[in-house]
Amino acid sequence: MVDDKQNKESMKEAIDTLNQIASNNSTPKTIKKSIADLIVDLSNEEYSLSVRAANTISLLDDVTQDPNMPSYVRTQLWQAVSKLESIRE
Repeated sequence: MVDDKQNKESMKEAIDTLNQIASNNSTPKTIKKSIADLIVDLSNEEYSLSVRAANTISLLDDVTQDPNMPSYVRTQLWQAVSKLESIRE
């Protein structure tokens, strides 16, 4: 049985990481907008945690391909992806 509490904690940590990126003044505006949209999607309880995580991982993969992204932001995004990948049903 998968630990629901652990999944929720991983989701919270991923959202916290994304919020840090979105609130950082040095993050480009287009990336902030994409991340803000992803945070809204992650918070939408219409779908299960694992579905929200999988969808966000896919979208974050696209975001990390942005050539204007500073490398440290990309690294933080990968940290969020890592947290989301740990969410299992």
